[in-house]
Parts: sequence; structure tokens; C-alpha cells
Amino acid sequence: MSLFELMKNFPAPGVVRWIGVRPARGVEVTPLSEVAIGLENGLQGDRYHGKPGSVRQVTLIQAEHLEVVARLLGRKTIDPALLRRNIVVEGMNLLALRSQEFELGTAVLVGTGNCAPCSQMEKALGPGGYNAMRGHGGITASVIQPGVVRVGDSVTWLRRQERVVEYDD
Repeated sequence: MSLFELMKNFPAPGVVRWIGVRPARGVEVTPLSEVAIGLENGLQGDRYHGKPGSVRQVTLIQAEHLEVVARLLGRKTIDPALLRRNIVVEGMNLLALRSQEFELGTAVLVGTGNCAPCSQMEKALGPGGYNAMRGHGGITASVIQPGVVRVGDSVTWLRRQERVVEYDD
């Protein structure tokens, strides 16, 4: 099998387990059961809403990585709202979606890069929070087709992105 063939072979679709938006800088994340995703605006109610063309319109993190970060910090669980990501996905390696188009609920996104931790992780998670998040921060994405995503919706690979994507890392 070629590398290209291997890259489009996913064992199963992912599942959306949590959604959150942050209305403004420094404000706590608001958990939601569903959210509209706009082509020009990203997630309705999120602070990046209204920033057309951003390669960081949506941030996603793997549910499995929440468990890793919790263990690295000596905790049993981590509240996804502390991590400042929009969507938690279970059952799919999100890094495999970099430069790939994927369906998230009824929206279509393209993975634009890694979502590296920021210094706020130290404040949100305590000492060592930044380093616990390194390599586990998820991905950023840009919206190609608007839609709605709900907790429980599937995340499905569609195709390799043919356009050039400017990464933000």
C-alpha cells in the first residue's frame, strides 16, 4: 500500500463527546450540546466567531488525550473546558486529519495544524500543565462548508486537501 492509501484508511469514524465556546478572551468556556459552524465565522458564540479565513476557526482535541494529560498531572480526570478547545472527539487520531477534509456533524472542515498549548495551561491546570499538554493539544481547523455539530455526531475523513493550507504552527 502507498503512503497515500495508508493515510486514507481510518478504522472507524470519531464521535463528538463535548462542545464548548469561549465568548471572549479571559472568559470561561461554555459547554454546549450543539453549535452552528459558519463558513466565514467559525463556531457561533466563540471568540473567533467573525474572523473570516482564520486557520484556527475551530480547535479539536482527542478524548483519549484528556486521559493522558490527567495522568501526567496525577489526576483521575480533566474538565475539557479547562483546555480551551472547542470540540472533544473520541475514537479518531486527530493528527491524521492535518491537511485533510473531514465532516464534523453536517459541517466540512480542513485540518490546518497542531494546536499547541499556551501559557494559560499552567494557570488552568496548575504546575506542569503546559508540559503535560505538549503533544496532546489537538488540532486547529478551518471551515469549508457550514453546518451544525452536536454531541454524539460522527467525525469522518472525506479526502486529502488539494489546496495549499497555511499552517499556524
